[in-house]
Amino acid sequence: MPTRQSVGEALDAPVTSVRYVTEKRAEALARLDIRTVRDLVCHYPRRYLDFSRTATVADAEIGKEVTVVGTIADVSVKKPRPRLDIVEAGVYDKTGIILGVWFRQPWMARRLSSGQVVAMSGKISFDYGFKRMNSPFIEIIGESEEEADLSRIIPVHGTTEGISTAWMRRLVATALDGLADLPDPLPAELRFRDAFMSRKEALRQIHFPKSAGQRDEARRRLAYEELFFLQLELMRLRAAEETGAGAIAHDAGDEVLERYRSLLPFTLTEEQDAALSRIVEDMRASSVMNRMLLGDVGTGKTVVAGGAIVLAAKSGHQAAMMAPTEVLARQYGQSLGTYLDELGITWATLTSATPASERAEILSGLADGTLSVVFGTHALIEDDVVFKSLSLVVIDEQHRFGVEQRAALRAKGPGSDLLVMTATPIPRTLALTLYGDLECSFLRTRPASRPPTTTRIVSRARRDIAYEAIRAALKEGRQAYIICPLVGVSRKERTDEAARELEDRIAAGEELATLKAAQDEARFLGEKVFATSEVGLLTGRMKAPEKQEVMQRFYDGDIDVLVATTVVEVGIDVPNATVMMIEDAERFGLSQLHQLRGRVSRGQYPGQVFLVADPAEDDTETAERLQALVETDDGFELAERDLRARREGDVLGSRQHGASTLKLVQVLDDAELVARAHDDARAILEADPDLSASEHAGLAHELDEVFSERQMIE
Repeated sequence: MPTRQSVGEALDAPVTSVRYVTEKRAEALARLDIRTVRDLVCHYPRRYLDFSRTATVADAEIGKEVTVVGTIADVSVKKPRPRLDIVEAGVYDKTGIILGVWFRQPWMARRLSSGQVVAMSGKISFDYGFKRMNSPFIEIIGESEEEADLSRIIPVHGTTEGISTAWMRRLVATALDGLADLPDPLPAELRFRDAFMSRKEALRQIHFPKSAGQRDEARRRLAYEELFFLQLELMRLRAAEETGAGAIAHDAGDEVLERYRSLLPFTLTEEQDAALSRIVEDMRASSVMNRMLLGDVGTGKTVVAGGAIVLAAKSGHQAAMMAPTEVLARQYGQSLGTYLDELGITWATLTSATPASERAEILSGLADGTLSVVFGTHALIEDDVVFKSLSLVVIDEQHRFGVEQRAALRAKGPGSDLLVMTATPIPRTLALTLYGDLECSFLRTRPASRPPTTTRIVSRARRDIAYEAIRAALKEGRQAYIICPLVGVSRKERTDEAARELEDRIAAGEELATLKAAQDEARFLGEKVFATSEVGLLTGRMKAPEKQEVMQRFYDGDIDVLVATTVVEVGIDVPNATVMMIEDAERFGLSQLHQLRGRVSRGQYPGQVFLVADPAEDDTETAERLQALVETDDGFELAERDLRARREGDVLGSRQHGASTLKLVQVLDDAELVARAHDDARAILEADPDLSASEHAGLAHELDEVFSERQMIE
């Protein structure tokens, strides 16, 4: 009988060990990130064709994704121009006929023939008098009505060139057959408590379900496993950061914080006060603080972090606050530095652009303790940055940093408390899923003094409405942003099958504007649209000193209109900017649009945001997404809507460590599983911190394989 180790090795064997996987097919699978047997059996179906849940031709709604079962009446090939083959198949049932249409896929005509019974799945459109599906998925389920098997649930896996859906099913089935004695890494007590099916059975039923109920039970089991492993890994990483160091109890008195509060030109909101009180309680405790502060746009996270920094400095230690950009790091120095000066706390800003002489002075002050607080970027984790007594690490927009970077800064202060912040409001269940090693505090309420922002959707043909609003603001001495994320991307790429890919790339924070095209766009706006105003340009492709100079000029009021890409999404604070125009708004997720919107109304003046977009008439999802921005400014509500429509990583804007392992988790609907996996992981590690017990050998092996270096964020 194979041992646990031998079966584990079989899972982690190269995918070429699976029968039928030739070198050529292995190359194709690699394009789907499938390189091992484990990758293959965890390549779950994207959807299923369940013939008990199909629509008739008559009932299929225009604009909806449906599955129709019918008989092929005829197949034809049209060739309107060279190298363009269009295959059309007429499929009928007792209520009508629908056309399946495939472009540049001439082999479909050889695969299909009249009389075959097929299941056809895709979005319904209407053209030339017929309902149609363009490039639908089609499955032959019988060569005649008598042979058709309508009792099956057919999985539809993601494929790539060289591997059809049928071949993918065959490869997965073959791989599963080779794992007949697959051991289960979940502790037996957890499996029995929740009546989970075995891993072997769950993998079989998720790919080839006997019924919808079996499929759902398999997903529940495997989703819990994903969550449980992620929680274990996050907690182990946190424990590794704290190894060998005792906690630092910050002992400064309440009068220090009262003095800080008295310097603020406003009163803290109830949520801010509660968050700061909890942070102070953690910092004064004999255990290490690990806390995340999640705040909606404009809810005042920085001022809360400032209180923690003051407590650390006045307790005789040092604090470091790391931001993802130089602009943001300097901004924190500007916003908190005044209060630190009043309290007699020394501080500095350290970035890669800091002059050598100033850098040497800062490093000396940090090493001998005469410098108490430093704001900075990745420059803080360089080897020559040494602290005398670092007791508090604050990391802003922490999802933009890798776990190694967080650990590297924290290692400079053994036993230091950790406060991470994010302006990306996410639901509590997602926060617990991705940040299960951190206690969370939430800020949802904006200070009453903050002016409102109105949001409006305008078509591209009516963008002059947004231009007029900008001109009006400029006449009043205000400033404006124009966001152009797709500058330099051809119109064809914006409207054809690459649309979804563009959306994913924008959501991941990728810079899609070429520098030259962005310069041309800014020049056009400066010469033709805002000829009497100063137009500036800011993109992620500019060098750091150039970006800093542009932002400083915009902050000082020397630039009236800033043409920018999504580089301004986070942390840019220009109180005089009151109007924002976002081109190609339909390409963004809700949360990212909300972040961009948060750049206006940051001073005493109300803001206006114009979403320039032309959603397709049948694209109700996009239209509803944009309308949600108009109807609410609650970032947490928008994040929840976004999460239901998009992947978790898109909502965050960048993959957090381990997020890519969550293939089956439906965070909003799996709230109970999330909480249970978190509690179970904590209990396991409290009893066996290094998973050295024999009953946890399978768990340890799984974690090593699932969270290998290729999962880490650089």
